[in-house]
Amino acid sequence: MLFKQQVWLRQKLLVLGSLAVGSLLYLVARVGSLDRLQPICPIEGRFGGASSQAELPLRALQFKRGLLHEFRKGNTSKEQVRLHDLVQQLPKAIIIGVRKGGTRALLEMLNLHPAVVKASQEIHFFDNDENYAKGIEWYRKKMPFSYPQQITIEKSPAYFITEEVPERIYKMNSSIKLLIIVREPTTRAISDYTQVLEGKERKNKTYYKFEKLAIDPNTCEVNTKYKAVRTSIYTKHLERWLKYFPIEQFHIVDGDRLITEPLPELQLVEKFLNLPPRISQYNLYFNATRGFYCLRFNIIFNKCLAGSKGRIHPEVDPSVITKLRKFFHPFNQKFYQITGRTLNWP
Repeated sequence: MLFKQQVWLRQKLLVLGSLAVGSLLYLVARVGSLDRLQPICPIEGRFGGASSQAELPLRALQFKRGLLHEFRKGNTSKEQVRLHDLVQQLPKAIIIGVRKGGTRALLEMLNLHPAVVKASQEIHFFDNDENYAKGIEWYRKKMPFSYPQQITIEKSPAYFITEEVPERIYKMNSSIKLLIIVREPTTRAISDYTQVLEGKERKNKTYYKFEKLAIDPNTCEVNTKYKAVRTSIYTKHLERWLKYFPIEQFHIVDGDRLITEPLPELQLVEKFLNLPPRISQYNLYFNATRGFYCLRFNIIFNKCLAGSKGRIHPEVDPSVITKLRKFFHPFNQKFYQITGRTLNWP
C-alpha cells in the first residue's frame, strides 16, 4: 500500500513539474512574440540614411547584445558572429570628458538604448602615445562587437584636457559626434580631489587638504597649477577642440541634472545622436539606499553603478568654495556663450 502511494505521489510531482515547465516555455514564447511585434525603426541621420538593410527591430538589437556578451565571455564561436553580421566598428560618438563629470554614468545610461553599444573599458587611444602608435586598427579591435546598424560609443575623460587629442580624433573622423558632460566646476574639482584622496588612503599614504592644494599659500589666490582646478576651466579646453570641430558636433550634458533628473538629459542625447527615442522612465529607477538612479534593462536585468560612484566629499572651508566659484564665474559665462547652453551654476 505504501509503495502504491509513493508511486502515485511521484506521478503527481511529475505532472506538476511538467505544468511548471510548460508555463515557463509559454512565457518565453510570449515575450518573444511581443518583441517581434515591436515596430520597425530605421536608424538614420548623420550616421547614414535609412534603407531596407538599415531597418531592423530594436528588440532584435537587444538579442544581439546578449549574443555579444556571450562572445566576449568566449561562449560564442566566430562563425556564429559572422552569421549574425557582427562587426567591430570605430566609434561614431565619443564621450571626451570631463573627469568626475559623470562620464561612466552617461555611458551606462546610453547603453540602455538598443541601438547603442558601449566600449566597457576606457581605451585611452588618443591620449596615450604608446597606444596611439599601435594604429587605428588596434583601436578598432578594442571596440565591442556590434550589429552594423548600431553605433559604438567609448569614453575616456582624459581626452578633453589632452592637447594632442582633438587633432588625432579629427584625423580618424572629422564628422564624429562629441559628448562632454560637465558638473559645477567647484563641485567637480572637490570630487576629483576626493577620488585621489581615497586612492592615497587605500595605500596608507597621507595627502594635503583640498584647501592647501586649491589655494596658493603665497598669493592666497586660486592655484591654477593644481590639475583639479585646471580641468574645471572648461572653456580653455573647449577652445582647443574648436580649432578642429564646429560647435554643432558637440553636445553638452548637464552632469548635475543627470544625477537628479536623468531622463531629460538622455532624451537630449538621443536627439543629438539621431537615435529614435527609446530610453524611458521605465529604464530608470531611484535607489534610495545608494541615493542615485539605477538602470532597468528589462524585467529581469537591473544594474546600479559601482559603489565607488557618489563618494562623500570632505568638508571644505566655505570661504575657499566662495573664492573658487568667483574664480570660475567668468570662465563659466564664456562656456555658456560658446556652447549655447546655460547651466544653473552659482
